Parts: sequence; structure tokens; C-alpha cells
Amino acid sequence: MQSSSSTSSLSFNRIVVCGVGLIGGSFALALKQAGVVKQIVGLGRRRETLQRAQSLGIIDTMGDASAVAGADLVLIAAPVAQTEALLRELAPYLQVGTVVTDAGSTKSDVVQAARAALGDKIAQFVPGHPIAGREQNGPEAALADLYRGKKVVITALPENNPNDIAKVASAWQHCGALIHHLSAEEHDAIFAAVSHLPHMLAYALVSDIASRDNADRLFQYAASGFRDFTRIAGSSPEMWRDISLANRHALLAELDAYTAQLASLRAMLINADGAGLEQIYARAQSARQAWIATIEAAEQARAHDQGGD
Repeated sequence: MQSSSSTSSLSFNRIVVCGVGLIGGSFALALKQAGVVKQIVGLGRRRETLQRAQSLGIIDTMGDASAVAGADLVLIAAPVAQTEALLRELAPYLQVGTVVTDAGSTKSDVVQAARAALGDKIAQFVPGHPIAGREQNGPEAALADLYRGKKVVITALPENNPNDIAKVASAWQHCGALIHHLSAEEHDAIFAAVSHLPHMLAYALVSDIASRDNADRLFQYAASGFRDFTRIAGSSPEMWRDISLANRHALLAELDAYTAQLASLRAMLINADGAGLEQIYARAQSARQAWIATIEAAEQARAHDQGGD
């Protein structure tokens, strides 16, 4: 995996954002704050959502598919299941010089959809995935600094021109993001383990508690541990439905591995195997502490760099 934190000097005349909620809206706000884009046009399914985005200063104007004609960059920030239909709608207006990217949490299915929708224009599509988010949705949730210090994974295609990859990287770097590169297959296998499975587990636990006859009483006593563990269950059900299905093969493998771990823990409980439980807990604690230390060191290094020392 390669990474970069330098910000390119590229600027943009017009950027089209398809989906002006948390992800697309934050992208637009960050580029506006950086002063590197002259106009941002918003596209979406609901006019009222676009109107809210415009009133919040996220986009400059609303448009339709024809708005991509002559645009420098197009971001698809919609649920992954909508990718192929959106690209088919945009394809007739896609001119030479316009680069399309996406923000989908799965990549192999998005690449397949793009190939089907764009045909011989596939070289103009550079897949991407910003590793950032929050539980809130809609234009009101957008933050100009959402991507600052966060990773953006680009899963470039063999057909992509290096200059087009650089254009996409530049846009995200202007948002304050760090660029990483993976293949689509590597991306999906990694994120099935560290993102998609945790979301499924959080949803499953909250759903299980909510379905019980004494759910109100259980939630009454749920405290910070439950809140922290289940925070991501507040995310968009539509989005995570699409992600789960799109990456189901890798996710099934991770779910099987986790089920085996749970079975092992269950056997330890049956056998009152305290030593075995403590060994697993200690290994997990050590791994998490090392991971947090790595994150904190990286954040300190970024703060040092931004201080100009």
C-alpha cells in the first residue's frame, strides 16, 4: 500500500457531486474551504435535499445528468447499489477530460458496475473510498473537516491514466486526506474484516436487544460500554444493506471466522476455562493498545507537519 500526505496544486473549475449528504456534502464543503473549486453542482434523487444543500452553502447550484458535460471531476456519493444506474445516466454526457470517481465502501462490485455502464469510457472512472464518516445522514451532517487526516483508498484500474488518478488524489488531498492505493480485491477483503463485520455485529446486537419483551428495561441500564460498542448501528440502514450484499462473499468468510471465535469462547464458558478466556482477552487488549498507539503517533506526526516544523 502506498500513501501520500502532500497536497497537489491542482484546482477545479466545476465539480459535480451526485449525492449531497454526509459524504458528498463534506467533500464539497472541504473543497470550498480550500478555495480550489469555482463551482459545485449537486445532483440527487430528491429536490428538497438539493435545496437544503444549496441553502447550507454545500453546493452552488442544482443540476441533472447533463451537468457533467465539461466538468473536471464527478463524485458518486450514493449507496453502492445505485452506482450502475447513475453511471448509465451520466455516460452520454461524459466528455474527454472529465474524471469520475466514487466514495463506495465496496470496490469490486463498483468496478463491475462501472464497466457495464461506461463501456469504452471506463478509463475515465477512478474508484475510491474515503475512510471517514459519522452516524448522522443528510446535508446537515456534512463537515468541512470530515476527511482531515483520514485515509482515502484509491483502487485504480489498469485503464486509468496516471494524470486522472492524480486528479482524484488531488481533490481528496485538498480535503486534508491521506491517499492510499489498493487493488479492489485487497480493499474488499480488508474492509470486510475491519468495517463491514463490525457494523453487522453492532446492528445484530441492538436488533436482538430491541426484539426482546423487556427491551425497554434492558436499554434503561445500558451504559457507555453498550453505547460505544453499538455506536455504528446508528448508521444508514440503506447504505449498509447495500454494502453487506455487495461484499457478501468476503463478509461471509469473516462472519464464519468470528462465529468460530464465539464458539471457542462459549466452550471456555461451559468449561469454566478462566485461563483460556484471559488469554484471549489479553491478546485482544494488547493488539488494541498497539493499534491505538500507532494511530496516536500518526496524528502527532501530522500535527507536527502541519505546524511547519
